[in-house]
Order: sequence, then structure tokens, then C-alpha cells
Amino acid sequence: MHSRRSFTRSIALAGMGAAGLSLVKCTGKTSVNDPEKETGKKYKLSLNAYSFNQPLRDGKMTVHDMLDFSAETGFDGVDLTGYYFPGYPAVPSDEYLYSVKKKAFHLGLYINGTGVRNDFTWSDPAKRAEEKKLVKEWVIVAEKLGAPSLRIFAGNLSKEDFSWDEKAKWIADDIRECAEFGKSHGVMMALQNHNDFIKNAPETEKLLKMISHDWVGLMLDIGSYHVSDPYSEIADNAKYAISWQLKEKVFINEEQVDTDYSKIRDIVKQCGYKGYLPIETLGEGDPALKVRTLFNKVTLLLNS
Repeated sequence: MHSRRSFTRSIALAGMGAAGLSLVKCTGKTSVNDPEKETGKKYKLSLNAYSFNQPLRDGKMTVHDMLDFSAETGFDGVDLTGYYFPGYPAVPSDEYLYSVKKKAFHLGLYINGTGVRNDFTWSDPAKRAEEKKLVKEWVIVAEKLGAPSLRIFAGNLSKEDFSWDEKAKWIADDIRECAEFGKSHGVMMALQNHNDFIKNAPETEKLLKMISHDWVGLMLDIGSYHVSDPYSEIADNAKYAISWQLKEKVFINEEQVDTDYSKIRDIVKQCGYKGYLPIETLGEGDPALKVRTLFNKVTLLLNS
């Protein structure tokens, strides 16, 4: 019997096929019971909660509602950004966390991550100690949810007069400390390139090498490279990816253009990434419609 998510995905793809698009079947050896042979599915898609930022913040939607939407749309997982849990940045009650975990389990959704809004760019060790405390508290949240990763930032609030290299040194030290804590709880640090302290592929790689910790990887945000060839920089950083943010738009220099998902598909294939691929929609418009549209587009092109 097919699951509701499989049925929903079949309907979505059939609708796109009727619009003149076709799903290219995979080549290569497959066994009789190979699910890829039966469904054409190769990649697992996750929904980043930020796609519903406004309704979640306004109280028009709850995290539990978002889980229902994710399952009905056909997602395999969810990335539950911490901002939308009651009382953030305070840690939610165990009762609440376990209700989310239970609902996701019953819906067949994997919680592949959560995340905080931290900032390690401050020179004041006391300020950064508070930021590390926030990260460590949410490592425990991720552990309780069964999520293997916590999204963090380098930050961008501090405008103090220190060089990039000076700031990078203490940022790397702070992230390494958090990673050691994460390691003891089975939670990886997923550092997002966010056009903040790290703005391009060379800076991202340099900071990751300075951190040099096997419990730290990159949440590769394809929409945060404001350069002439974002796909080249995405490809350069892809080897560090432990999670992604697939968006509707990328920047070419400072101009937003539609993402070329055939190029993203090729990069994902070439880097050998095997994990979940979270998608995130931004900007004006009905978020439910925007998410479904991007879900259908990404499903079709990544599996072609």
C-alpha cells in the first residue's frame, strides 16, 4: 500500500507531466525491490520551517500544523527552526518537544535538524559566552527531538574594528567548543553561509578549515552567494555540506534570478551528497502555494 506522501507526490508529478514536463528515468542497475526503480525517487526532501515564517510568528499556524502540511505535500522530513517553538530562545518543555517528535513520527516525517540565531562576531567574551550557552541549550533540544544537526551562524551584528582574520579566530574557537558539546550529545553543528560574516566560497572554506572539527559541517545556502557565478561557488563548497537550503532564487552579483535546478542537481550528484535536502521559500505570496510549487519543481528536476 502506498503512503499518503507517496500518493501526494505521484499526483504532483503527474500534474506537472500534463503541463508538458517529463520525468527522465534513471539508468543503471536496479534490483527487483529497488524503490528508486519503482518510484524514480533518488533524493529526500525536507521543508525548512522558515518558509512559513509569517504565519508561524503570527500564530496563524503552529509547528504541528506545519508537520501536517509537510506530510500532505509529500516531504520526507522537516527542518524545525527553533524560532517557532513557544518561548524561543528559551528551551521548550519536554512535553512540547515530545509532542512534536511523536506527531512527526506518526506522519512518517524525519526531523533532520533545528536551528538558532546566534552571533559569535562580538569581541566581548561575555557576550559570546551567552551565545554559546544558547547553542548548547539547543543542542539538547535537537537531541530530544532526535535531530542529528543544529543550524548555527557565524553572525554579523558586531561592527567592531577588527579584521576578518581576527574575528575568524575567536569564531572558530567558539564553534569548536560548541561542536565538542554537540559531539557528546550526538548533534552536529551545521554552519550556514548566510552572506553575513562569511559571504563567499573562499571565506566559507577558510572558516571551516580553521574550525577543523569532524562534528561541524556546512548548511549550504544556495541563495547567499552574491557573486557573478554562484553555481561555481556552490560547487566549491558542496564537499562540506551536511545539509542544504534550496531556494527559489540565487543572486548573480546583486540581482536575484530563478534558480537553475538542473545545475543544482548536477552539483549534488557530483559531490555525492546522500542526506536530506531542505527547501525554503521566501518573499511575498501565499507560502503554501510557493512551497508546493518549489517542491514540485525540485522533485522533478533533482530526480531526472
